[in-house]
Amino acid sequence: MKALVLFSGGVDSTTCLAMAIRSYGKENVISLSVSYGQKHEKELEAAKNIVAYYGIGGLTLDLTSVFALSNCSLLSHSNQDIPKKSYSEQLKETGGNPVSTYVPYRNGIFLSAAAGVALSNDCSYIYYGAHMDDAAGNAYPDCSKAFFDGMSKAVYEGSGRKLKLTAPFISLNKAQIIARGLELSVPYELTWSCYEGKDTPCGKCGTCLDRKRAFESNHVSDPALKE
Repeated sequence: MKALVLFSGGVDSTTCLAMAIRSYGKENVISLSVSYGQKHEKELEAAKNIVAYYGIGGLTLDLTSVFALSNCSLLSHSNQDIPKKSYSEQLKETGGNPVSTYVPYRNGIFLSAAAGVALSNDCSYIYYGAHMDDAAGNAYPDCSKAFFDGMSKAVYEGSGRKLKLTAPFISLNKAQIIARGLELSVPYELTWSCYEGKDTPCGKCGTCLDRKRAFESNHVSDPALKE
């Protein structure tokens, strides 16, 4: 059995990658990273470094044109700034609607593309790192359990019942994900999360704040942060 991991180079997808490698062996796991015009292209560099660390096959797909008309603040052509506040604060401002860093239907598009790539590489499973923190309050609706259930059925039926979608963290929060990763000795020092994509993490965007709290909950320092 082979697995494809939708891979951003962040905490969640890297933990997914480690789990897939443990289950199927590195010779049966490939990663798929996506360039989509994100401001934090540094995550693609992190992804390459992690793929090299594990010694697996890594693929990259360019879907930049799909989001060319979106003004999502996460995209490099957007005139919006990345919000420097928690997702709960952002959701209060949006009235419960998706936050400005929600890339329109990103996971749906990525997983559809990944299904084609997975089938072409004789994979039976696609792993992706959606978790309950991102889905909470509708910040990222394509990370929800309802979305996963619907997408799972679509991928399974649309692949001729040959391909299954796996989201091992769909009912976990980021702190629980890191706890799993620590058990697997995930190289979190190689990962990148910050939406700003500068030389060092900003520490203030939603994903930086989530990451900080998750490591603190596990009583460990974030190894990616240099003292």
